[in-house]
Amino acid sequence: MCGTCGCGEENKITYRKAGEKEKLNLEHAHSHSHGNEEYTHDHHHGHLHDHFHEHDHNHATGHATIIPLERNILSKNDLLAERNRGFFEGRNIKAYNLVSSPGSGKTSILERTIREKGTELNCFVIEGDQQTMNDANRIKAAGAPAIQINTGTGCHLDASMVYNAVKALDVSSDSILFIENVGNLVCPSMFDLGESKRVVIISVTEGDDKPAKYPDMFQSSHLCLINKIDLLPYVDFSVENAKETALRVNHHLEFIELSAKTGEGMDKWYQWLANIKTS
Repeated sequence: MCGTCGCGEENKITYRKAGEKEKLNLEHAHSHSHGNEEYTHDHHHGHLHDHFHEHDHNHATGHATIIPLERNILSKNDLLAERNRGFFEGRNIKAYNLVSSPGSGKTSILERTIREKGTELNCFVIEGDQQTMNDANRIKAAGAPAIQINTGTGCHLDASMVYNAVKALDVSSDSILFIENVGNLVCPSMFDLGESKRVVIISVTEGDDKPAKYPDMFQSSHLCLINKIDLLPYVDFSVENAKETALRVNHHLEFIELSAKTGEGMDKWYQWLANIKTS
């Protein structure tokens, strides 16, 4: 079980290459701390705190003394993430962690990207979902090698899962690796996977208050894709309000408005990928 958010069980994590029926027998090095401590997230320092209560036996006062002891329980994941990052940099692999709530269009954006630019960009894909091979099969049909990580009851990917998946997928040098995280705007924000950039995706059907509701995800991202803009005439969504709120959270955040369905704005996404790949 994840010591950070309580999700997941190690024996329910599976890895399958798209097009292959057998599960891959990979050892999952669990990257979270365990214990009975009470954890709270410090958004300023990126730490989680353990609160231990030392009781004062001075009967004259009858008060308990509370001593906060701080440690980063994500430290093991962060260490593994740095290992991933070093591997990616050594092989000139640009890794993008794609995060969003369910239904924002992550897989649709990847499908179109691979069909139109897959060969040029040399794409590989890691798919994260609790169950099914659906997304990995869609990516393979679009033309890119893909591996599916099924997290069982887990609500996010971690650095160890990505490490195992990269080994099994045999990602080549001078390539782009897309990591499609589990659909969730909360827990994935805390887990560094060793990615080059984090891309948060929202759609105009979700409401323009997502950055206000889930600030940690937008604060930790480099690019925000606003998808399904072909539906703007039919929904109550203000692109400007969404951008303004997100920029209050992260004034370095970039934006691209696009539609995976019609192709509008996809050229700007491709240009962003090309610029990052050559930087």
